[in-house]
Amino acid sequence: MAGAKNHDYHILPPSPWPLLTAFSALALASGLIMFMHSVPYGKLLLPVGLLLTISMMGFWWADVIKEAHAGDHTPVVQLHLRYGMILFIASEVMFFVGWFWAFFDASLFPKAVEAVGGVWPPKGIEPLNPFKFPLLNTLILLCSGTTVTWAHHSLIHGDRKGLKQGLWCTILLGLLFSSIQAWEYIHAPFAFKGNIFGATFFMATGFHGFHVIVGTIFLIVCLIRAYKGEFTPRQHFGFEAAAWYWHFVDVVWLFLFLSIYVWGGWGATYAG
Repeated sequence: MAGAKNHDYHILPPSPWPLLTAFSALALASGLIMFMHSVPYGKLLLPVGLLLTISMMGFWWADVIKEAHAGDHTPVVQLHLRYGMILFIASEVMFFVGWFWAFFDASLFPKAVEAVGGVWPPKGIEPLNPFKFPLLNTLILLCSGTTVTWAHHSLIHGDRKGLKQGLWCTILLGLLFSSIQAWEYIHAPFAFKGNIFGATFFMATGFHGFHVIVGTIFLIVCLIRAYKGEFTPRQHFGFEAAAWYWHFVDVVWLFLFLSIYVWGGWGATYAG
């Protein structure tokens, strides 16, 4: 029979979202670059690009959810979605490799970096005490890893109440982490500009903080879908992807805490 489907793959209909998302991302990147270089139109293009990018993501992912409800996510499609999420997380790891590389290059070889002055931390820099708010944030993220695992376990066993409670706890812990980090940034004794310690610190921890915010939004969407009853014990890739992402955020923070907060300020006088 002509047009008969004899495979487990889902052939997507034509979609405008990939192309529109690409142009939105271009506008966002261009606006950010122009803003950082004080180009007048950057202040306008940056929020427009950000709004367009978020909108395109929402429209695109809404279509993916509709496909799942229509039964198009066969076991083969779900497997490939998992492969895609694994590759996405791997690409995110490479981002952090760049930040860690910059930090360790300056800290392990301070004599080769003129701005450091031959010592690490650089003279005049008082690092944050890692055993105050950074340690508290570490415990918060570790706890959030257990609560998201609780939610996942509840979902697999059909416990929708446990799923919702676990998601609520994880979201609240994520918001608490972001609030504490924002307070820490406001009261940091060193600036982003003017020294490589501040630049590497804020780029690495700030990029991680951005991931925490994205992960929190990811989990909020999952919570909304959980209240709608869209997840089943057999089909819940959306939640599974969010849980993977959150665990990735947890692991990266452990490396940040041990290397940048603890080891990076070893032997220095802590601020406060």
